[in-house]
Amino acid sequence: MRFKAFVTIVMGCTAAIMTPLVALAEEVSKAPAPVDPVLNTGDTAWMLISSALVLLMLPGLALFYGGMVRSKNVLSTMMHSFVAMGIVAVQWLVVGYSLSFGADIGGGFLGGMGKAMMDGLIAIKDGTPVYTLFQNVATEPGAVPEYVFAMFQCMFAMITVALISGAVAERIKFSAFCLFVLLWTTLVYDPLAHWVWMVDGWLFKKGALDFAGGTVVHLSSGISALALIIFLGKRHGFPHERMAPHSLPLTLIGTGLLWFGWYGFNAGSAIVGVNTSDAAGGLAALAFTTTTIAPAAAGLTWMFAEWIHSGKPSALGFASGVVAGLVGITPAAGFVTPAWALVIGVGAGLVCYCAILVKAKFKYDDSLDAFGVHGVGGTFGAIATGAFATVGATGLIAGNTGQFMTQLVAVGAAGAYAFIVTCILAFILDKTVGLRVEKEDEIMGLDQTQHSESGYNLF
Repeated sequence: MRFKAFVTIVMGCTAAIMTPLVALAEEVSKAPAPVDPVLNTGDTAWMLISSALVLLMLPGLALFYGGMVRSKNVLSTMMHSFVAMGIVAVQWLVVGYSLSFGADIGGGFLGGMGKAMMDGLIAIKDGTPVYTLFQNVATEPGAVPEYVFAMFQCMFAMITVALISGAVAERIKFSAFCLFVLLWTTLVYDPLAHWVWMVDGWLFKKGALDFAGGTVVHLSSGISALALIIFLGKRHGFPHERMAPHSLPLTLIGTGLLWFGWYGFNAGSAIVGVNTSDAAGGLAALAFTTTTIAPAAAGLTWMFAEWIHSGKPSALGFASGVVAGLVGITPAAGFVTPAWALVIGVGAGLVCYCAILVKAKFKYDDSLDAFGVHGVGGTFGAIATGAFATVGATGLIAGNTGQFMTQLVAVGAAGAYAFIVTCILAFILDKTVGLRVEKEDEIMGLDQTQHSESGYNLF
């Protein structure tokens, strides 16, 4: 019965996302003509590089998560990140980009279908392809092809849903996860991106600040991870059985790749900043700098906090601190000075370390700390942006209490929406295809039971 339900859901999702194809049957030559601005090749080159850097974060995340699970689950865990690349790329083309960055269809909550299949991003004029240029959130003409912006944002959607997998590793069905990726990206991520990053989004209109995804990416994925944990329950043997990481060297390599790719994540987001004709200019340089300072400070803070608390500094602790700092600075990267980035990094390291200690106290099974690092760190970063913003915006320390309150509203609204919709999705998937593998399959390991493979064939 569950196999039939799985097939039914797959067919339904496919039909839903393929509906726009009917409306797009006409030749792309009928697409609207581009705007006047001249292409800026320097900005375009930087945005292409930034997009590739963000894509590299997916293999980085796979290594980061894969090293932290037991060896019998390394492939299944890494597959969660890789399959997200495939599913989201197709979803983004068909409906995702349009729902996120298409013209608003009412109330600032969702984009329309005018850019489904990325229609209108290229026109054929006198037999020659002419590319529309990106228009930033201030509706000023951009200087890079909109295709570049669309692909840059596609990478954001990929990494966001992949982050959630860290909370449910070692016990979720692969089929259920694939369906979850498709549905969550469409129903949670796309609307949130529209709320915060489009000029007609309701949180954008309120003045919410999110430079590169503290609310849209990290808060939403972390809160959604918590919702999934509630439905899945604990791993068999948790917390009494020791479930140590099988390869911390993989996790450290993954940390390095994440930090490296994060420069594209944050510095590349200058394209939707103050001036899109300066996407590779001063604002990107500021974001690049703060993305160096905050994770460095957070990694050291976590390490020393752990050293004091438990008597030994750990490699996993430093790596977790670095990621916490990257999460914390993401919404603030282009809004704060390097000095305040240092403060945010220290705060993110402490707050997220305390969140991990709370997990141990309450014994909820967040396998790889997706909620503790991304949910808590994203919330802290979004609020800290409202407190310490001094570049291109003013926060609490500059006397702007209203901005701080707006950040609280954005955090509450985005968190509540992500949690509620994820709970609904989890309930539906659990009652149809089933979310969790059988106990025997979990004990044997998901590499064998879900993929008929083994990460390490040593004998």
